[in-house]
Amino acid sequence: MYEGMLFALCLLTLVLFQSAASCELRPVLAQVPKRLPAGYVIAEGKEELTLKGCAAKPVAFTSSDPDFTVNTDGTIITVRGLEITTKQFSVLVQDENRSDWKVDIILSCKDEKSSSVAHKRTKRRWRPLPFSIIENDSPPFPKELEMISSDSSVNYTVYYQISGQGVTTDPKELFILNKNTGMLSVTRAVDREQYPQFNFIARVFDVSGRETDAFLPITVNVEDKNDNAPEFIGSRFFTVEERCRAGTVIGQVNATDKDQAKTPHTLIKFTLHNATDMFSIDPFTGVITAKTNTLDREAQEKVYVEIEIRDMGGASSGLFSRGTVVITLTDVNDNPPTFKEKLYKAKVQENQENVLVTRIPVEDKDLVNTSNWKALFEVTKGNESGNFRMETDPKTNEGLLYVIKGLDFEKTPLVKLEITARNEVPLVGTDTKWLSVPLELSVGDEDEGPEFNPAILYLKVKENVANGTIIGTYKALDPENKNSNGIKYYKMTDPGNWITVVENTGELKTANTIDRESPLVHKDMYNITIRAVDESKKTGKGMVIIQIEDVNDNMPVILDPDLIMCSKDDMLSSVLVEAVDLDQRPYSTPFIFELGADHDGKWKMKDATESSVVLEQAVALPTGLYSVPLLVKDLQGFGKEQTVNVRVCTCEREENGVGICGARSASSSLGSLGILALVLSGLLLLLLSLLLIFICSTKRDKLYISDDTGTGGMLLKSNTEAPGEEVKDGALLMIPGTEVVDGSLQSGLMESKNVTSASGRYGQQFFQGGGVYNTTTQEFGTEKFYSSGRYDNNLYGNNTLQKLSNRSALDTWKTNGRYLDRKLAYFGDKEEGRYADDLLKTYGHEGMGSPAGSVGCCSNLEH
Repeated sequence: MYEGMLFALCLLTLVLFQSAASCELRPVLAQVPKRLPAGYVIAEGKEELTLKGCAAKPVAFTSSDPDFTVNTDGTIITVRGLEITTKQFSVLVQDENRSDWKVDIILSCKDEKSSSVAHKRTKRRWRPLPFSIIENDSPPFPKELEMISSDSSVNYTVYYQISGQGVTTDPKELFILNKNTGMLSVTRAVDREQYPQFNFIARVFDVSGRETDAFLPITVNVEDKNDNAPEFIGSRFFTVEERCRAGTVIGQVNATDKDQAKTPHTLIKFTLHNATDMFSIDPFTGVITAKTNTLDREAQEKVYVEIEIRDMGGASSGLFSRGTVVITLTDVNDNPPTFKEKLYKAKVQENQENVLVTRIPVEDKDLVNTSNWKALFEVTKGNESGNFRMETDPKTNEGLLYVIKGLDFEKTPLVKLEITARNEVPLVGTDTKWLSVPLELSVGDEDEGPEFNPAILYLKVKENVANGTIIGTYKALDPENKNSNGIKYYKMTDPGNWITVVENTGELKTANTIDRESPLVHKDMYNITIRAVDESKKTGKGMVIIQIEDVNDNMPVILDPDLIMCSKDDMLSSVLVEAVDLDQRPYSTPFIFELGADHDGKWKMKDATESSVVLEQAVALPTGLYSVPLLVKDLQGFGKEQTVNVRVCTCEREENGVGICGARSASSSLGSLGILALVLSGLLLLLLSLLLIFICSTKRDKLYISDDTGTGGMLLKSNTEAPGEEVKDGALLMIPGTEVVDGSLQSGLMESKNVTSASGRYGQQFFQGGGVYNTTTQEFGTEKFYSSGRYDNNLYGNNTLQKLSNRSALDTWKTNGRYLDRKLAYFGDKEEGRYADDLLKTYGHEGMGSPAGSVGCCSNLEH
C-alpha cells in the first residue's frame, strides 16, 4: 500500500509464465479517490499491464467495463467522471501469439481520515492475493488454501471475517476462515463448469470491533480439470448424389466440450471408424467429404458412418464420445434400361392396323417411378415406312409395340426390327450407352382382295379427245397368285362422268368431252377412283390421275365490252380494253388486237400489252354511244371479231385520277334534300295504299250464288270470322270444272299441273299425309299475288283439286273479285269442319232477288 499521496496508484502486479501451463496472472489492486474525473489514469501500462515472465508480448487490451478504456501501452483511463466505493472489472490481454489472458482490476476507495495513518504505516498490507482451487478436488475436506493477514495485526489484536459468494451467498459455506489465524479453507469439491470463479471480501477488526484496515477483495479461481467428454450437437443426417465427384462436401459434424475454452481440454479431434474408403473427415473442423466418385446408391442407399470425437487434440488421455452419422445417397440416372431377352419374337396378321403386337419388358436399377427409371422405346431399325409405333406401359414400364399401318405378307413375310430403350433423362457418370435388342416379327398370310399396281396411275390425255378413245388400262392383281384372272373393274368416283371402265379388261375410255378449263379440274389434273372385285367378292381400290394437256379450244374474250370514256375539253380520250383466254400458253397470251374491218376510222389503238390495249379517239367525238369492232386473236391466231360499246361523256370531276362523267356523278351524289324528298314521297304513297286497303276491306259487298235447285245463297264479304248477317239468294259465278251439289260447291278430280290462262295463272299443290297444302301464284295483267292455303289431313280426302278454268270476264283492278275467285277455287268444299272464313257456306232460301242490288266493287262479273 502506497503512502504520501491521496490519489496514489496501487502498483499492479502481473506475473505471467512463459507457457500456458506456467503463466499465471494476478489481479491489479488500486486505491483511488471516491470521485474520479474523466481521463483519470488508474494504472500505467509499462509498470502494470506487461506480461512479465512470459515470452509473448501483449499487443491488444480490451476493458470489460465501458467506464474505463485501455490504451495500446496498457494505461487504464476513466472514460467519464464517476463516484465509486469499490469497483471490479477485467482487462482482456491478447499476446502476439493470439492467446488471450484476463487480468482482474480491483479498485477500492480510501477515506481521507485514515490517509495520514496509512501514511505512517508504510509496510502495512494484505497478503497473498489472488489464489486458485482445483475443480472437483478429491477429499478429505476441508482443505486449507491460503492464509490472509493484515499489517494492522502488528499494532492491534485483530480477528478476521469473510463474506460474499461462497460464504454467505450460494454456494454458502464453501469457504471458511479461521478468524484468529486468517487461514482460508474450502469445505467441498467445486464444479468449474458451474462456478468458474468466486469473489468475496475479507475484513479485519480489533477487539473493540473497529475495522483496522480497508477490506480486502478476494478472488478464488477454479482451475479447470478435464472432466467432460465432447458431445455432438446439430444434425447428423446428410445427403449426397451418387456418382458425385471426389472431394464433394457432404456436411459438417459439430461437437462441443463443457471444459474451459481455448485449452487442450476443449481441443476436439474427429475420426472416422468405418466407411473410410468412401468418405473422409477433417480432424478439427468435422467437415465430411466424398473420397471417391464411385458412390453407388444401387449398392448401398444409406451409409452409417461411426465418428469419434476426442478432446486433448485426440491424445490417448483425452475423453471421447462416439456417434453415428447417416449419409443418404440420392439417385442419378447411372443405369440404362436392360432387356431381359437377347432376341424377341412376335407375330401379326397382314393388313392389321393399330393393333398391339407384343410387350417388351425391361429392368432398371434406378429409383422406381422417377425419370431415371421410366423407359422410352423407339424402333431404330426396320421402321423406315412408318408401320410401327412404340409406347410405354406406365405401370409396368414395358415397351408396347403397335402396328399402325398394315403389313403385306407377299412383300415381307418376316420383318426384322431393332428396339432401343432410353430413359426420360440422359445417363450420368457412366460410359454405358443405351441398349438395343433385335425383334423378329412374322407376318401371317390372309386371302386379300386384288391390288392395283401402281396404287396411283398417272395418265396424260389431251382435252377434247374424241369419245370412246382408249386412254389407258388399269389392272389389279390377286396378291396370292399374281394374276388378274376373274377380276372385274368398276368406277367409284368420276365427278364429270368423263371416263368409262371396261368391266373385264380395265380399259379406260372417254365417255364425254374432257375439258381442261372445267371447274372439276385442279391444276390440270382430274381424279377418278376404280374398284376391282375378284371372284370371292373381295375388293381393291386404285386411283387414276389424268393429267390433261391443253389444246387451243378457247379464243380470247373481251372482259368488259361496255366501256365509258370520259372526255375533257377538246382532248382525245382513251379507254383500256382487256381480254382473257382460258387456254394456257402458247394458246393464249400475248394477244393480237386489231380494229375490225368495218370500223369508221374514228378510233385507233396504242400501248398494247399481252392481254390489253388502249382504245383512243382518232378524232374528237361528241358525247354518245359508239360501237367499235375489235379483232382479238391469241398467239396462234385463233380469235374472232368482237364489239366494244363505248359511251363517251363529259368529265365533271376526277376521283383517284379517274374522270367521272357528269350524269353519273349527279346520280351517285344525290343531295340530302333529294333523299329526304324521296323518303317523304315513299311514305305518302304507303299511306295512300293503306287507306285504300282499309276502305276496300271494311266495305260490305254481296255476291249471289245460284244453284240448280232454285234455292239461293249469298256470300257476304266482311271482317269477321262468322258469316255475314245479310244472306240472301243471288247469282254466283260458276267456275268450269266445279259443280254445286246440295247447295255446296264440289270439285272434281283434276290434273296435278300448273294452269295458265290469258287473264290469270293458278299455281301448285303439294301433298302430305293425305292432305293438301296449296301455294298459289296469281298473275293478273302485270301484277302478281302470292298466297298459301291451309293444310289439313282431312281437307279433300283422296281427291285433289288443281285445275281451274279461265275467267276472262274478271276485271284486273278489282281486288275483292280476285280474292273471292281464289277462295272459291281452293276452298269449295261442303265440309263443315273448315275454318269459317275459308269456307263457302250454303244458307237457307231467303226468297228470290235481293234489295241490295249491286255487291259494290265485286259486281262487275262477265259470263
